[in-house]
Amino acid sequence: MSRTSSSMLALGTTAPDFKLPDTVSGKILSLAELKSDKATVIMFICNHCPFVKHIDEGIVALAKDYKVKGVSFIAISSNDVENYPQDSPELMKVEAEKVGYTFPYLYDESQDVAKAYQAACTPDFYLFDAELKCVYRGQLDDSRPGNSQPVTGKDLRSALDCVLNNEKIDFEQRPSLGCNIKWKVG
Repeated sequence: MSRTSSSMLALGTTAPDFKLPDTVSGKILSLAELKSDKATVIMFICNHCPFVKHIDEGIVALAKDYKVKGVSFIAISSNDVENYPQDSPELMKVEAEKVGYTFPYLYDESQDVAKAYQAACTPDFYLFDAELKCVYRGQLDDSRPGNSQPVTGKDLRSALDCVLNNEKIDFEQRPSLGCNIKWKVG
């Protein structure tokens, strides 16, 4: 596995718009439909990445805890499914149902959305405020496969708490670390 860090989208960047198929419902969904008027978390993940598998339960718990507070969660997979068939939309649906995702799991076949967000790895997390301005990007927490740190979601939870309490995020934002997005060749 290739250990890749987030590229750290500039704070204040407006969330790039998109319309993508949801692998669970089969519907085409847009950012405008999915965003929250409080806070929106967009995460780039995939089925096969050991970094994502390591935090899957933490992502589900985070969404459960914060959706009731009005936060929207959106997962996107942008991997090249020709060379990584385990990340196909059909298997994304299976994975979402198996793990218990309570949020859309969108497929970015063209990879244009990943490029617009400057996503570099899975997982890669972005938090946008009510105006869809980027206020946090980076890691879920310090846990990685094999480092014995518990999956708590503390970094993203702290950022969400700040946004929900109208407070400035004043802690260091650390890049996520995971597998590189599997870009199409040619």
